[in-house]
Amino acid sequence: MDIKKYRVKPNKNVDLEKFSTKKDDSYSKKEVKEEILPQNLEKMFEFQEKLYAENKKGILVVLQAMDAAGKDSLVKKVFTALNPAGCKVTSFKQPSTEELDHDYLWRITKATPAYGEVGIFNRSHYEDVLVTRVHNLVNKKNDDDFWDKRFEDINAFEKYLDNNGIKVVKFFLHVSKDEQKERLLDRINLEEKHWKFAASDILERENWDDYHRAYEDMLEHTSTDYAPWYVVPADNKWYTRLVVSEVMLDLFKQLDPHTPKLSEKEESQLEKWKKVLMEQDEKNENL
Repeated sequence: MDIKKYRVKPNKNVDLEKFSTKKDDSYSKKEVKEEILPQNLEKMFEFQEKLYAENKKGILVVLQAMDAAGKDSLVKKVFTALNPAGCKVTSFKQPSTEELDHDYLWRITKATPAYGEVGIFNRSHYEDVLVTRVHNLVNKKNDDDFWDKRFEDINAFEKYLDNNGIKVVKFFLHVSKDEQKERLLDRINLEEKHWKFAASDILERENWDDYHRAYEDMLEHTSTDYAPWYVVPADNKWYTRLVVSEVMLDLFKQLDPHTPKLSEKEESQLEKWKKVLMEQDEKNENL
């Protein structure tokens, strides 16, 4: 797969209308679900085991999208294939009183992955240049460069992570307004999906164009060589999962983690400890 076509080039104007929300016809749903995706997930698991054992680098995955674009199902169908011992999902809700008393990146910094981990942000620090912007929730104090400064802060934060061995990769799940409507209707019409229903999701659709403008500005200013954005088609969930798995595999290959080797001294004593282990069982059998 040519994942480069989904990657947002740094410092380039972004028009979401030019990014498809639909699958690539060169792949069939059956082929992806039964062959390609399972193979990708198995490879991701193998890479993550090495990343965890090596304990020198980490990965931060950022997921952003309009409502009902499939972030939760993506986590469930792709990232739960990883070993939970080295994988952590953080969902950022409305800030608490304590969090509001700090800078907006304070709660984000605390949730970044440790070495050996894959951390997943289901919504993230980017909410502070999206929903806060669309709904005018911050006092800009007549600062015309307010949002540009936030973009600058975020880029510096992500560069800091990159400098310290935490690779950042970001996915915007690009769903069409028609497909979003169908998914929201399912949450109303299907009893088993009632738990997903939130009236706020429907009310937010009135701000669709404002959100898209905010996303375009965000993508344009914060897709970098060290922390790229990928605009992933989200009208077909199986294809979304394929693209994300392909990007993740590419990143794992770049990191090229290896399980650590024993020192020469430890290696030379393996036979000794094997003998000790066997003798322990022999003693127990003779008791």
